[in-house]
Amino acid sequence: MMRRLLAAILLLLGATAARADIKWEIVKTLPHDTRAFTQGLFIADGQLYESTGIVGRSELRVLSLDEAKLLRSKPIRTDLFGEGIAPWKDRLVSITWQSGLGFVWRRKDFKQVKSFSYPGEGWGLTSDEHSLIMSDGTAELRFLDPETHKERQRITVTWDGVPVQNLNELEYARGAVYANIWYSPMIAKIDPKTGAVTDWINLSELVASNIGRDSGAVLNGIAWDEKAELLYVTGKNWPHLYALRLTQ
Repeated sequence: MMRRLLAAILLLLGATAARADIKWEIVKTLPHDTRAFTQGLFIADGQLYESTGIVGRSELRVLSLDEAKLLRSKPIRTDLFGEGIAPWKDRLVSITWQSGLGFVWRRKDFKQVKSFSYPGEGWGLTSDEHSLIMSDGTAELRFLDPETHKERQRITVTWDGVPVQNLNELEYARGAVYANIWYSPMIAKIDPKTGAVTDWINLSELVASNIGRDSGAVLNGIAWDEKAELLYVTGKNWPHLYALRLTQ
């Protein structure tokens, strides 16, 4: 199965890398905890929020935006594998991998407010003005009611009409959904109305300098700083977190 997955990704990379039009430059390089198996990332309240995975090690974290210094952390249940997170009002919503469980926390102190359930797997999570947007490792994005957490609709993400599988960590910015593709150095820019990928960001250079010998240390983690107009990216167990300025 893994060989088929890698073969599919190589085909995707061949088609997208040559057509990635979004250019980038590193504005800032910050330290990142190499023990953090990053699953989710977003910016709110002038701080960086991160979720990490692995059963028994999954956490919610708050980092300072200027130095990526750990300010506060909260372990989630030790039998769960933490996945994506997203802001909604003054709260933080988190999902888990294969348990079908999600949680709502107060952002200011990580006090759990409620839990909810969903079918299938949970991978990435983000939010726009009206919905929570969730990935599950397929080519589909689910749009959830942010209060009831019931599914409203789904769209299939495609590139040149072909479904893009393995959608992972998500970020909503400037009217588009940005998605990591698992085991890929590419970030897809997705039209949330149609599911069409409209552009790509190729971060092969950053992946090569961070992955080392750990094949699981994939690119994962996207956070948009609206005030500074910078895209923060990192990966699972990476030693660095980067603030990027995007250009066309």
